[in-house]
Amino acid sequence: MSRDDPVVAAAKTGDPDAWRELYRAHAGRLVVWLEHRSPADGSQAAEDLAAETWLTAASKLRDFHGSGDDFGGWLFGIARRLSANARRTSARRQTHPVESTVLAEHAGTTPGPEAVVPGRAWVYDALARLSPKERDVVACTEVVGLDVADTARALGMTAVAVRVARHRALKRLRQILDVAEPAGEPG
Repeated sequence: MSRDDPVVAAAKTGDPDAWRELYRAHAGRLVVWLEHRSPADGSQAAEDLAAETWLTAASKLRDFHGSGDDFGGWLFGIARRLSANARRTSARRQTHPVESTVLAEHAGTTPGPEAVVPGRAWVYDALARLSPKERDVVACTEVVGLDVADTARALGMTAVAVRVARHRALKRLRQILDVAEPAGEPG
């Protein structure tokens, strides 16, 4: 069992400054990660799942031992389980089956902040070509910035499986990028 670092130890005693430090280190990337995992019907927003994750973490913190970085992997693991539960609940509560093509036709009909980011549609299209596991691994390692060990802990995978999924996903994304780029003109 690893020893707690000072921030985690202080958070366990209820120190609000320690909690703020842990929150600042992980909250933003947790919401970004959950936005890509949240239920398709929007029954529970990523911010709501993140809040529930933090409440669960606060109630179970005495069972955690490690550093502030280890805390990130542990926190993302809690979020993964809560997100999976929300998806299952959402699937059970859905009363009007809708074809995914109908949803795709209506996606993006209301302009939002994503219109400001050039290439965002391409990124979503490229990520949609990955398997769900590969998307989660890329989101954790490349977007959120978790290391392999924390990604493995967050996704309930082995470190080897994370490395393999990341390698395959990045290879596939490179192939997609090669196809999307126009061929150079002879010079």
